[in-house]
Amino acid sequence: MASITIRNLEDDIKQRLRVRAAEHGRSMEEEARDILRRVIGEAPSPRNLAAAIRARVAPAGRVDLDLPDRQPMRKPPHLGRKQR
Repeated sequence: MASITIRNLEDDIKQRLRVRAAEHGRSMEEEARDILRRVIGEAPSPRNLAAAIRARVAPAGRVDLDLPDRQPMRKPPHLGRKQR
């Protein structure tokens, strides 16, 4: 098994981890392992952008927009030289 060292951890975070570990009746290391397992092990992030966007907006539901009626195309502008 691998091990890691976490440097520059804020005192507040360490204290909250200590309290949380005590509430669950385990060591700070075991509490940190559990947090990492749950967060990292939840779901792999999608590898393609379309899937990532779809997963992010899908919970909001579908929205149907009212589109305006189409109008006939305008005559294109004349871009050539003026004739004399």
